[in-house]
Amino acid sequence: MAQKATIYKVELSVSDMDRHYYETHKLTVAKHPSETDERMMVRVLAFALNAHEQLEMTKGLSSDDEPDIWQKSLSGELETWITLGLPSEKIVRQSCGKAKQVIIYAYGGNPAEMWWSKVQNSTTRFENLSVVSFTQDETTELAKLADRTMKVQVNVQDGDVMVSVGENIVYVTPVAWKAAKS
Repeated sequence: MAQKATIYKVELSVSDMDRHYYETHKLTVAKHPSETDERMMVRVLAFALNAHEQLEMTKGLSSDDEPDIWQKSLSGELETWITLGLPSEKIVRQSCGKAKQVIIYAYGGNPAEMWWSKVQNSTTRFENLSVVSFTQDETTELAKLADRTMKVQVNVQDGDVMVSVGENIVYVTPVAWKAAKS
């Protein structure tokens, strides 16, 4: 019998001084049986960093043809495609063809750095692609914040990110490996 997703209820308050975005989102996050707390929390962080009223969590690991997070226009066009981890060159190419903006959030320490050195040259032609990295220490600390019911506060200022759940705080500094061309 297949295992079911674990449901997390997240009240996400975003104060992004860099984008002048201040909102609270009530999210229901389905954590796939094979998904770690670390990956789920990176997903919540990626949502916060791109928060918008039309941004949505997708089926993620349960679907091969959807990103982890996406934003569609009111007419249904894919505006933003957000993927976590270390996607293959084929997935990167397909994603860049489907959406106006593609963001990959890489994490995992040395494997992420090895992945980037392998795919970096093949991504130069994709002007709509951004690749952002989080350190292993940061994402390991984020995983410790995971709880089935959470009030998460994310503050962004000058590129630095503070994530707090209750009394616990994790500081994250996203590193842009590749920036999309405007």
